[in-house]
Amino acid sequence: MKFFFPDSQDQVSPTFDFRNEEYSPYRVRQRDDRYAHEVLAKRPYHGILVSKAIVDGSVRGSGKYTMPQRERLHRLGVQKYFRLPDGVTTLGDCGAFNYIDEIEPPYSVPDVVDFYERCGFDEGVSVDHVIFHYDRDATESTVASKWAERRRITLKYARDFLDEVEKRKHPIVPVGAAQGWSPASYADSVHQLEEMGYRRIALGGMVPLRTDDILDCLYEIDKVRQNAELHLLGITRVGTIEKFATLGVTSFDSTSPFRQSFMDDKNNYHTADGAYMAIRVPQVDGNPSLKRKVLAGEVSQAEAKRLERETLRLLRGYDEGDTRASLEKVLNALRDYEQLVEGDKLDPKKGAKKSRIPKYEILLQEKPWKTCNCGLCSKLGIEIAVFRGTERNKSRGFHNLAVFAAKIQHIGRAPSQENQ
Repeated sequence: MKFFFPDSQDQVSPTFDFRNEEYSPYRVRQRDDRYAHEVLAKRPYHGILVSKAIVDGSVRGSGKYTMPQRERLHRLGVQKYFRLPDGVTTLGDCGAFNYIDEIEPPYSVPDVVDFYERCGFDEGVSVDHVIFHYDRDATESTVASKWAERRRITLKYARDFLDEVEKRKHPIVPVGAAQGWSPASYADSVHQLEEMGYRRIALGGMVPLRTDDILDCLYEIDKVRQNAELHLLGITRVGTIEKFATLGVTSFDSTSPFRQSFMDDKNNYHTADGAYMAIRVPQVDGNPSLKRKVLAGEVSQAEAKRLERETLRLLRGYDEGDTRASLEKVLNALRDYEQLVEGDKLDPKKGAKKSRIPKYEILLQEKPWKTCNCGLCSKLGIEIAVFRGTERNKSRGFHNLAVFAAKIQHIGRAPSQENQ
């Protein structure tokens, strides 16, 4: 089972000064910042996925790449641009979620193949159109016409895409995109793609589906699939990946482990057997709620900054074993700062949310970063467990990728391979 990490220009700066919250004045982001595979002890993914919409933009506007970054990617190619080690597969797709409101995809087949070929991808997914509907009993004639049309468009583009790739003497390995709204429609899409000649097929539009629905689709696909390998676009579902592998899935992509580091309410720092809540120490000048309180005169800016600095000082002292920074003192500082930031949100008379302090106490008592061998935890110490700013949050996201890679490394391997 191969895991692909979707690119969204996520990097960390190895020279960031955490104590002073400063970047080096000589920093050049693309040249100096590092990708996950460059800072972790072990490579956390088998491949990367890069979407044309992320690089070149789409009808929704510009992508995540600046003009110089886009030109550099086109000039160097994906392998050199990302400084990838040998053995990392590169997969391109169109980023169909970026044009979900359009009647037809905004890219032509030749344009997409040009993009894949120019950037030097190993594999490329055919142009597709996402179907945001699931009804296991709907047929071609009973489903809404716009969804049936999107499946027809996806299959037509797949046929044209394969012709274009073959005409250019196979610049990439073609991956056919399959869309559907039910197990039967997905199975029929896979069947048609195999009949066209595809040996790699990517299943799209499944991100909103429940795990049971995804399994239903895979069971139905398995009845008609000949020997094509399946890729799940945007799907993680750790507990079910092993089952996916028995149904023809050989690869998948997801940003979920990474994004949970700063998007999840509770599970921010992952471990082999669970997850912890990261410690919120928001920046006084960067927290909108706190800034409003300061401007309204409800909170003293000087007091807020004093508490912020004191909380960070005690956290670092506790991590370094300073006896003056006891767990009790750290928790008291965190409690004071939380009260300052959250204010009446913690008032029990107003149906307030629970304090995060008990969760912080568990993390601080167990100090999981002390025993982690991901390559970042030993370098950053407690900073990686602090929810604050992009450098800490992305570093924690990279740590989560390392944990995730370790969890899935055995899936799809023969017993003899596991013993090697």
